[in-house]
Amino acid sequence: MTKRAADFGKVAVLMGGQSAERAVSLDGGAAVLAALLRSGVNAVAIDAAADVLTQLQSGGFDRVFILLHGRGGEDGVIQGALETIGLPYTGSGVAGSALGMDKYRSKLLWSGLGLPTPPFVMIASDSDLVTAEALGFPLMIKPAHEGSSIGITKVEESAGLRTAWLAASEYDREVIAERWITGAEYTVAILGDEALPAIRLETPHQFYDYDAKYHAETTRYHCPAGLPDVQELRLRELALAAFRAVGAVGWGRIDMMVDRQGEPFLIEVNTVPGMTSHSLVPMAAKANGIDFDQLVWRILELGAAQRG
Repeated sequence: MTKRAADFGKVAVLMGGQSAERAVSLDGGAAVLAALLRSGVNAVAIDAAADVLTQLQSGGFDRVFILLHGRGGEDGVIQGALETIGLPYTGSGVAGSALGMDKYRSKLLWSGLGLPTPPFVMIASDSDLVTAEALGFPLMIKPAHEGSSIGITKVEESAGLRTAWLAASEYDREVIAERWITGAEYTVAILGDEALPAIRLETPHQFYDYDAKYHAETTRYHCPAGLPDVQELRLRELALAAFRAVGAVGWGRIDMMVDRQGEPFLIEVNTVPGMTSHSLVPMAAKANGIDFDQLVWRILELGAAQRG
């Protein structure tokens, strides 16, 4: 550790908020707060209510550890507000957060850069359903701006397409259809300039959904992922390229699928990943010899290096 706990000053651990991922944020935020306190950091939990900026300005804080997920926390909104009041924070900046949260536009960027991602279209009206069908089934229908697999449906045939679109529309006015990739699910955590060991996810569910992420005891995590060194390196390099492409910095996670031919496809980027007992970044860090308290310290340290 190159810094002392006192060097960080008073740290607000920003959690909760009003997004669909509030419960996950509160759980992970409590774990981060406990880790900071164990390391001697003067840290205080702040639930991001409507008066959050007032709380931060009146509380004498020197910096913010952002553990807000979803809209309002992971999409550049709180980052922009913190920039305005001059409080340094952890993780990606305004642009990287906003683009990372937007599945549709991040995939447009990746495609433009030649990075592999499954074929996709935006569904904005009934007429777009025909375009979505042309991608071929199965399809994943998902809100463009939600995390934790909220609002996602796997659709096997055209009969279920409109229902899935309407279900996703309850969470977001922008919905995307993405061709399903048959294969294995992987995730690669990013810490600073390093991609951590890949994790292979195994679940009896149709896919790694909200329940599989946070509640199910049947989900299995393989880290190391059991890949040949060449393929492991390829996934890590792809994850770093995808992370940097959207302008993300500090820490995060890239989710991807690897098809039966061994070809990887980028699914999405998470700029404020979960930090609960089931979460993947702590798992990858542990496989790299970094325990939870060290991980939290490193994220705080990276934020200080990026923003003073």
